[in-house]
Amino acid sequence: MRSRAVALASAAVVLAAGSVAAQRAEPLPKALAGVGITEHLGAKIPLDLQFTAEDGKPVRLSRYVDGTRPVILTLNYFRCPMLCTLMLNGLVDGLKGLPWTPGNQFEVLTVSFDPLDTPALAMLKKETYMEELGRPGAAAGWHFLTGTQANIKALTDAVGFSFRYIPEQQQYAHPTGVFLLTPDGRVSRVLYGVQYSTQTLKLALTEARQGKERSTGDQILLYCFHYDANAGRYVVAAGNIMRLGGGVTLLVVGVWLAVAWRHKAGKGPPAPPQEAGS
Repeated sequence: MRSRAVALASAAVVLAAGSVAAQRAEPLPKALAGVGITEHLGAKIPLDLQFTAEDGKPVRLSRYVDGTRPVILTLNYFRCPMLCTLMLNGLVDGLKGLPWTPGNQFEVLTVSFDPLDTPALAMLKKETYMEELGRPGAAAGWHFLTGTQANIKALTDAVGFSFRYIPEQQQYAHPTGVFLLTPDGRVSRVLYGVQYSTQTLKLALTEARQGKERSTGDQILLYCFHYDANAGRYVVAAGNIMRLGGGVTLLVVGVWLAVAWRHKAGKGPPAPPQEAGS
């Protein structure tokens, strides 16, 4: 039974990484039929959905997605034997390198898709990952939520996250992916797999800040990188860098010519020679 569960989890990792059945030498296990992520880029999540926070208090998603900061959304279940732990560990590893802290520059929502998960389990998970992250103040910006089956379905349908319960295994077959939401709750990007580099998270969060003012540095950064769905990360946009470099060169030359021209013009025409004895 354990070997079958491991095989299903491994297959789910492959599925989450962007492979499709047509690219596999063998068909996907029946348990994974219909399991995956269908990207709904630009779709807005229902902010009026009510969940339960790790402290047992009812909350609406609008409390965390309030138009001020981008949001990292993860969909897990807290009794998952392997895959969810790998994914959350990978997210923490990527977040450790960021100069930003949850609750300040962005929010993190980890929502269980198992209606049997409890706030007590959510609190245990939160304590574990806050200790692992080791970032003072992060607990105010990373929230672990549980909810009813109806509200879970409404949220997972909105972002295109499909999963299924396997009774004989008493486990869920599910994909892995991190959803980046804009400050007003629209899906900006989906990052697949179980590992997320710091650079990828930083660029994805920067991109998700659409609708909010970006710094000049952010705009240049996004101009120099683009998201490669096949690689599952942001890669250098060589053409843009060449164009940017050419533009900078022209700007420098133009400034130099302007300064030289003004310097020359400031000297004025040469003074006429004076006659002797004057």
